[in-house]
Amino acid sequence: MFDGPMKEMMKQAQKMTEQMKEAQDALLEKEVTGEAGAGLVSVRLNGKGDCLGVEINPNVLTDDPAIVGELVASAINDANRKLEALKQDSMGALTQGMNLPPGFKFPFS
Repeated sequence: MFDGPMKEMMKQAQKMTEQMKEAQDALLEKEVTGEAGAGLVSVRLNGKGDCLGVEINPNVLTDDPAIVGELVASAINDANRKLEALKQDSMGALTQGMNLPPGFKFPFS
């Protein structure tokens, strides 16, 4: 169907697709921990972004509930930033040199 350079390009695209799938699968096995209040609240997320656990120092529970909520939200945000950085790092090597536009998220996540 394809000859010469086009055939080689298709092979490279297929190889890259396989590598991206492997990187995505490996990412699903990772965990990140976000913290707030100097570690008083921590949240663990898996590679899909699902929450695996929340730990709250008992001393925090005596504070105003709004403060506890803010600390939990902050820990979740911290974990999400770490997860996004992990995704960028794991996919960055594969997408390097592809000249994607700024802000383009690959693989579409």
